[in-house]
Amino acid sequence: MPLAETMKRMKTSDGSDVFTISENNLVFLVFLRHFGCVFCRESLIDLSKKIDTFKEMGIIPVFVHMTDNETALSYFQQYHWENVIHVSDPETAFYHSFGLVKGRFNQLFGLKTLVRGFEVAANKGVFPTLTTIGDGFQMPGIFLVKHGKVLESFIHAHASDKPDYDSLIRCCSY
Repeated sequence: MPLAETMKRMKTSDGSDVFTISENNLVFLVFLRHFGCVFCRESLIDLSKKIDTFKEMGIIPVFVHMTDNETALSYFQQYHWENVIHVSDPETAFYHSFGLVKGRFNQLFGLKTLVRGFEVAANKGVFPTLTTIGDGFQMPGIFLVKHGKVLESFIHAHASDKPDYDSLIRCCSY
């Protein structure tokens, strides 16, 4: 199925769909790992610091998660995301449509990932939890979408990869 058709099926928490939102806005589409993941929560913190930038540039962040909307909203609010637009995908069908795969052991638990996990805990006070809300093996990714087309993407090679959000925003904003 073409990605534009998938985006039409991606119903958002505000009653719209990703395709429709992308018709008039640049969409910063963030596929999260599970909410117990230290890197997922780090992303929510880091991106919350860009809320004003998103607004100024007319970019709409949309998060895709693997739980129900009510549970997701409680996590978003913890990280200062009020009125956030999000998509529930507990079956990970949308993740797969965008080419996001299940992680291998080294991608999820390798030395690089463990070291970076310790750095996040030490520097940002974000600690891993034993709670896995969603598929603990699902890899994340970010896509910038306009008119139902992907303009740019960042596919994580490791769960610990940290995207350069500013470069992603700059590459496609006009």
